Amino acid sequence: MSTFIENQNWRYATKKFDASKKISEQDLNTLKEAIRLSSSSYGLQPYKVIIVENPELRAKIQPAAWGQTQIVDASHLIIFANETQVEEQSIDNYIANISATRNIPAEALSGYADFMKSKLLSLPEDTKKIWTSKQTYLALGNLLNAAAELKIDVTPMEGFVPEQVNEILGLDKLGLNTSLIATLGYRHEEDTTQHYKKVRKSKEELFITL
Repeated sequence: MSTFIENQNWRYATKKFDASKKISEQDLNTLKEAIRLSSSSYGLQPYKVIIVENPELRAKIQPAAWGQTQIVDASHLIIFANETQVEEQSIDNYIANISATRNIPAEALSGYADFMKSKLLSLPEDTKKIWTSKQTYLALGNLLNAAAELKIDVTPMEGFVPEQVNEILGLDKLGLNTSLIATLGYRHEEDTTQHYKKVRKSKEELFITL
């Protein structure tokens, strides 16, 4: 069995964190880089990743996250916030980044820019929000995998009230919406769920070969 698969079996959605244990700056930077390198549609990364360190803010967020203790006990709290608009300027900025990174004239990328604009800018507003929210799940996947390699626990959360978290963090004013929450740290020895066998569908149930 590969180390990667072993680490996937090791990881679980931690229910109780050891509040006395903190992630090192080096490991946190590795996790940040894993998130930064995540795939996204067109490569646009239409979201922001907010690391909430302020304990008072975390205490305010906890009730909006159904009172879950991980919000305040984990070493780090991460908010994946999707952009609520897909704007022409965002695409232009991305094209400029490609041009600078790959040393390609921006004019040579105009066709790609026009293609993205034709597919994205005309989408209904609700569809845009759903699309940008989906991109955050790709970033979460990279975080989960990287953290498992470092033996850092992560609890991905959908159990929260987005409107309340948005208000607490002032995200509406920034054109952002809370899509996902992830708490990071180290499992508490009293968290009995770490000993549970992982329950997943069998390969026969899950996979279809055509």
